[in-house]
Amino acid sequence: MKPEGARLHIGIPKETAFQENRVALTPDAVGVLVSNGHEIVLEHNAGEAAHYPDKEYNDAGAKIVYSRDDVFKAPVLVKSAPVVEEDMPLLQLNQTIISPIHLSAMKSEFLEKMMEKRITAISFENLKDDSGTYPIVRSMSEIAGSAVMLIAGQYLSSANHGKGVLLGGISGIPPTKVIILGAGIVGEFAARAAMSLGASVKVFDNSVYRLKRLQNNIGHRMWTSVLEPKILSKQLKTCEIAVGAFSSQNGRTPVVVTEEMVSNMRPGSVIIDVSIDRGGCFETSEVTSHEHPIFMKYGVIHYCVPNIPSGFAGKRSKF
Repeated sequence: MKPEGARLHIGIPKETAFQENRVALTPDAVGVLVSNGHEIVLEHNAGEAAHYPDKEYNDAGAKIVYSRDDVFKAPVLVKSAPVVEEDMPLLQLNQTIISPIHLSAMKSEFLEKMMEKRITAISFENLKDDSGTYPIVRSMSEIAGSAVMLIAGQYLSSANHGKGVLLGGISGIPPTKVIILGAGIVGEFAARAAMSLGASVKVFDNSVYRLKRLQNNIGHRMWTSVLEPKILSKQLKTCEIAVGAFSSQNGRTPVVVTEEMVSNMRPGSVIIDVSIDRGGCFETSEVTSHEHPIFMKYGVIHYCVPNIPSGFAGKRSKF
């Protein structure tokens, strides 16, 4: 028997935030919660963009509702995106919300309205595990880092106005040159993916500690450098792919690649600015969308889609 008062009533709304395809809980996760005595209310088609139909949630024990208001009446809300403006009137007094917060991007009036309703907001990005790391942020960064090389390889093809080259691994053919700006988790997983595909990788970061950690994690020595503009400019002139992987805990990421540097890059080369979530680290970057992901400037393909992991929200195949 579960102790009195331990039963939770959890609401999962359909996300309406820009380009958010994810859902906070999968049917399997819902099944675990329901089997432990909790009640789950899911908004109709909340999992549709992530390829989880209502039927799977219903089979897992969730109650499907067609009114957004009914979902927001749950004492606990779990969301995969921050609260947006249209959510504000629906929030309940003393409600608990478990979601990303993105404090640096949150409008002050949102915070004030949540305080007025005495909301308890638990931030995904600030949840630490026993080792002192941030597992949810790390998972999203690993997805983004691994995805960028697959995206870059696609846009290097002639069909997408790229240079018409593979990343590497072909006998007798020099490997494609990849420049990665930032030696954090995104940079590390981008480097792993690029190297596994046979590319030549060079990583820039202002932190020697992060560069050492990246090399230790990958397991062998690789080309690294602190951010020195002349060296960076020289390397960008001859690369096929440049990845912006800087992160910023507070405010905007620094712009480290100037428009002049981009103008000197090879036509058909590809920029993927993962840092666009925080403003971007290329001066020429502008926010794009999953529907229209790229634009050309100085003959260079720019991919500047925010929230790259939302493009990989789908479930694994069943066998």
